Amino acid sequence: MKFSDKELVAFFYEQEKLEEEIVKSVGKALENIKNPVVEAVLRGISYDSSKHADLYRSAAQIITVAPALTEKEFKHLEEVIRWHIENEEKLIERVREAIDKTRNDRVKFLLESIFTDEKRHHDLLNLIMEIIVRGETITDQDWWDILWKNAPFHGAPGG
Repeated sequence: MKFSDKELVAFFYEQEKLEEEIVKSVGKALENIKNPVVEAVLRGISYDSSKHADLYRSAAQIITVAPALTEKEFKHLEEVIRWHIENEEKLIERVREAIDKTRNDRVKFLLESIFTDEKRHHDLLNLIMEIIVRGETITDQDWWDILWKNAPFHGAPGG
């Protein structure tokens, strides 16, 4: 059985609350942790949970209100995302080189964790460009198509 839109939105908001509880719990736990590696990993989990809460909220909003971007907004987002994609590529390469040059297994573990995150960020940014940004953009041509494509005479007498 599949979710109805209403059930899916309710699920997203429930998940958002759970993720926010995790953020609070980790924040409280961090007050008593002195190990920098454990602290960094828990803080990373907290950041991910905060991000997940934002993503659940965004998913709910997509279902309840379909946003659309103007061409100007699209061009701005495209520039910002392309800049981030290029910089993620640089980070990925630098971290890959550092992993290859590192002998300390504990440091290598941390670098590999960062590498995995950076790779995931890069992939997500590319998906954002392909699916979300382009899929939510209404171009001037789209407006003309909406207005005229199905008009019987396309603005001229007799077609």
